[in-house]
Amino acid sequence: MRKFLRQAGYVLAILVLLPYIITIFANGNGMEVNSDGNSPYVTVSLDEDIRKMSLDEYAIGVLAKEIDGAAGEAAVKAQAVLIRTSIYKTLQENGTDAVLDKRYWSRSQMEDNWGSSHYGEYYEKMKNAWEETKGQVLMYEGSLILTPYHRLSNGKTRSGNEVFESDQYPYLTVKDCPADREAEDAMTTTMIQGTNMEVLTTDSAGYVMEVRCGEETVSGEEFRDTYHLTSACFTLQESDGQTRVTCTGIGHGLGMSQYTAAYMAEEGSSYEEILAYFYEGTSLEEVAEILVKPE
Repeated sequence: MRKFLRQAGYVLAILVLLPYIITIFANGNGMEVNSDGNSPYVTVSLDEDIRKMSLDEYAIGVLAKEIDGAAGEAAVKAQAVLIRTSIYKTLQENGTDAVLDKRYWSRSQMEDNWGSSHYGEYYEKMKNAWEETKGQVLMYEGSLILTPYHRLSNGKTRSGNEVFESDQYPYLTVKDCPADREAEDAMTTTMIQGTNMEVLTTDSAGYVMEVRCGEETVSGEEFRDTYHLTSACFTLQESDGQTRVTCTGIGHGLGMSQYTAAYMAEEGSSYEEILAYFYEGTSLEEVAEILVKPE
């Protein structure tokens, strides 16, 4: 009888531990797993504070911060896939102990930013988008891709090969986004001190590549950062000892335009269609296929 009970205890222990063992094999033994056996822990940096938190909690917080809560479900799901791909690309390249530094919102920050009237609805939308795309990432020819995105293009997205001066980004091509041109905040004007500035070159989407500032030449992105401009798509015009800078779009212009993604979602496009449009030639794959290391 004792032998039978002992054997029964062994079987019970194996059944209890089996989900954990399977998860370890699926995720690699470098990544700790939550007590629920589903979401691994990741290391996160926030304001010089390093902490461990569940991947799901972190990613939903990033998703909430990065996209408008009112965006359609397909647009939010597309954004979820981009965030997951970025996280796993970082972990794959730097190890599962890598510190993730993309900023995120806590639940209280979500409520503060969305307001109590929208908090419940928007949080569920983010959570569902993350869960309903579970395990999905974007790949190109067997590798995780770079997944840039921006709020609003100038009417076209940019070529990754042009921006990075490399042939490693064939999936980041120029895409028409006509809806972006009609956005309420598509154009902004800023006055900056000084003159003798000139746009030297632009890329095929119309974003500035080089600017001459006096005797110095800087990139369009450097100029944008220096003067806190909304976009690197801009024109310069001297005016009374100052320079008027007129910008079109919001963000760097690479990858998915969130505004057009939201428009496509409203028009009935699926998140798969949105991703296929902005990241040409890529495919949706399962995370498990990436995390399991070949023997």
